[in-house]
Amino acid sequence: MPSDEKTKSKKQTKALVAEGFSVKSRLKNSVVLPPPSAGAFKENPLDKPTDFRYFYERGDLPIALEHDTKGNKIAWKVEIEKLDYHHYLPMFFDGLRETKHPYGFFARQGVHDMLEHGGSKILTVIPQLIIPIKKALELREHKVLCKTLKVLQHLVVSADMVGEALVPYYRQILPILNIFINKNLNLGDGIDYGQQRRENVGDLVQETLEAFETHGGEDAFINIKYMVPTYESCRLN
Repeated sequence: MPSDEKTKSKKQTKALVAEGFSVKSRLKNSVVLPPPSAGAFKENPLDKPTDFRYFYERGDLPIALEHDTKGNKIAWKVEIEKLDYHHYLPMFFDGLRETKHPYGFFARQGVHDMLEHGGSKILTVIPQLIIPIKKALELREHKVLCKTLKVLQHLVVSADMVGEALVPYYRQILPILNIFINKNLNLGDGIDYGQQRRENVGDLVQETLEAFETHGGEDAFINIKYMVPTYESCRLN
């Protein structure tokens, strides 16, 4: 075969696509595929309606939507202080995963209302809140993350000893915060309007960890540091 035809045949040889570290990847004409994405920030859509939505649609929740000049708000059918917090507070926390209106609005505002008026009732319900909190964070959906982090900040200051009561549950709550602590927008000279609306996940994670440390007692920092190695104590500033 003439030399020019040999060169042409070599050029026409198709590259062999191979995965890294495989036998094929060692061949001369192989093209090694890049490693797959780890998917750390990949959103996990809600696969089925929450129990909160189910009970709301059944009419079992003591709430209604009220409109006024300032927008929508919750109209409670009973005094919040008289609610059974062991029954309703975990249910409203479960609804934090909802993004559709009005479920997401009712759950978020309902949680804040109950934390505002719950007092000593909140502390005894903490163990029942961990699974709903974990499920909401594990969705990794931007809006759900933001509202859940804001709720956590409210939770630690809602009553005495709540911050300390959360420390044993850092292993369930903090892994997702560790992933998103550096999830900040870098816009150069641009304006981050999400930051103005407190919708920057990285900033909210930092604020939440600082709230945990401030209100979590003497063991809070070492336990946060164990789960989020890059976190630096706010008490050193």
